[in-house]
Amino acid sequence: MSYAADRIRNVALVGHRGSGKTSLHEALMFEAGATTRLGSVADGTTVSDADEDEKSRGMSISASLASFEWRDVKVNLIDTPGEPSFIADALGALRVCESAVFVVNGVMGVEVSTRRLWERAQELHVARLVFVNMLDRERADFFRALDSLKEAFGPHVVATEIPIGVEHDLNGLVDLVDMKAYQYDAEGNCTEIPIPEELQAQAEEYREKLMDEVAENHESLMERYLEGEEISHDEIVQALEEGTDTGHIFPVTCGIATTRLGANRLLDAIIDDLPSPAQHERITVEEGFELEPDPEGEMFAYVFKTRADPFAGRINLFRVYQGTMNHDTQVMNTRTHHKERVGQLLVPRGKDVSHADEFGPGDIGAVAKLKETHAGDWLAARDQPIHMPRIKLPAPVMAFAMEPKNKGDEDKVHTALRRLQEEDPTIDLHRDEQTGEQIVAGLSQIHVEVIIDRMRSRFGAEVTLKPPRVPYRETIRGTAKAHGRHKKQTGGRGQFGDCHIEVEPLPEGDFEFVSAIKGGAIPNGFIPAVEKGVREAMMSGAVAGFPVKGVRVTLFDGSYHTVDSSEMAFKMAGSIAMRDAMSQCTPVLLEPIMLISCSVPDDSVGDVMGDLSSRRGRPLGTEPAGGMTEVKAEVPMSEVLSYAPDLRAVTGGQGEYTLEFLRYEEIPAHLAQKVAEKAKEEAEAVA
Repeated sequence: MSYAADRIRNVALVGHRGSGKTSLHEALMFEAGATTRLGSVADGTTVSDADEDEKSRGMSISASLASFEWRDVKVNLIDTPGEPSFIADALGALRVCESAVFVVNGVMGVEVSTRRLWERAQELHVARLVFVNMLDRERADFFRALDSLKEAFGPHVVATEIPIGVEHDLNGLVDLVDMKAYQYDAEGNCTEIPIPEELQAQAEEYREKLMDEVAENHESLMERYLEGEEISHDEIVQALEEGTDTGHIFPVTCGIATTRLGANRLLDAIIDDLPSPAQHERITVEEGFELEPDPEGEMFAYVFKTRADPFAGRINLFRVYQGTMNHDTQVMNTRTHHKERVGQLLVPRGKDVSHADEFGPGDIGAVAKLKETHAGDWLAARDQPIHMPRIKLPAPVMAFAMEPKNKGDEDKVHTALRRLQEEDPTIDLHRDEQTGEQIVAGLSQIHVEVIIDRMRSRFGAEVTLKPPRVPYRETIRGTAKAHGRHKKQTGGRGQFGDCHIEVEPLPEGDFEFVSAIKGGAIPNGFIPAVEKGVREAMMSGAVAGFPVKGVRVTLFDGSYHTVDSSEMAFKMAGSIAMRDAMSQCTPVLLEPIMLISCSVPDDSVGDVMGDLSSRRGRPLGTEPAGGMTEVKAEVPMSEVLSYAPDLRAVTGGQGEYTLEFLRYEEIPAHLAQKVAEKAKEEAEAVA
């Protein structure tokens, strides 16, 4: 069945980890009749946390789409991870949804991930509604949570409901739009009741605040409201919807997801207060090229999530922006410029799927087995050059060296990681040019652990992890001249190469080779061989065997034999001369210096700066950053290889950081000796 764009709501459930998004997702589906039982996160029986690693960890790792009907409107509800390590899925969902329901813990109020996701939603012009959850917990307080929301997100945050009762005695809510009260039994069934007498004054107070906000954003209502005229229910609902869609009003609802208290009212709010694809602002993907939710227009669909499935291949979730996506048809991937065959269209619900014949504009669905399509691609009726502005994703900061447990599994490991990288673009996979190690990096230790678990469970690829080696370098502080001669006679044609070089520091740059040969002392054809030998010798320095940088080498003299000289002989001579020179010109060890940017709570700034100083860091300053403080410092890479758990400990789990390479600096002598000794031990162990 195809739905018109004005009968669709696309909603992302977002918020801090542990705020109850998955439980709310479950409650809304059960309330709408999309499931026959209410699953539990603790029991691992929810629809959206379908993967075994999600069940074992008790948290969402991937975004999960479920579709259902409420009041003849199709709701595409995407449950997103709250753990910052998996933010890519949350941002992908915000990209394709007109609306977001921010789920807030009634005990904790606004937490760090809530702030960050709110900023992203604002950048993407997403309509926002808040659900204050877990109000049955000890110390839960709706009004304190409401105050924290206003403090964090401004005065346009306004309650549309208030709870009846507190903590374990909470058993209903008052709808401030209709000024009606609803009581819920233990099974989550709802009955309308009179507003309790003890709540009447408080309900009227918050109703007035709501009406002030509604009238302020609607000129025609403002005049009537100030004159004391009655404003109808439909007018209030329309004004709320317009204000929410434009980002001028942020309604706040409340309830308890695990008992379904308030679930039916939230579904009504999703239909009444949040915009449809037909109402929301149009998307402009190129200069002057705007997509309209017209079912008869040319088809354009955006792929926002890819799941790597070992059996079904790639499963791509997409949002249709214009036209209609039909099954058993061909579409064009505008990135690869190749046609893709769309077979069956899927309507996912956790691990279960049903099939659809088509998806109209504004709708969200899935398709399997596209050959070259993954997240970030456009599928279109024609090869139109079209691009969605890229979402800024955090850079990986937790890196490990990785090697297959079983010999011969290199290709299997590489394929598995590439497939998972399509699913999660925050995974970094590369080979360290200096150490030769295969490096896998993620946003945290738990992120990397999930990557490794999924490699094993989905693709049968097992690896061992170890901290990556720091890519130290060596350089020289003095100058020296050296002579290199390679002479060998074994009967018949021999080998002869002879060169003189001068080595000096090169302050700017890694390496420079200068030929100052005069009079043909070395034929021109052999000079590149000398340079090649010099470069090979620089791969292993005199201090600890690390590559050498910052060196100028001048070839100024030499000799050759008309018969025995060869490129190989001069390459050997160049290498001999370079090794001799490096040992004479005060070699030193260099370490990589990183720029670290930490986003931390204001009350943790001193502790974080002190911790970075203890790691030989040099603080560069602080600046406010959306309710947090950004601390910047220069710090040696060796001191922050596994910084994530330490930063979490210092900041109560709220700190995040990024790393960026700056330059190499000379390492203190006492530390250089330790590094050299360790490098020698490792070399002997390999030998």
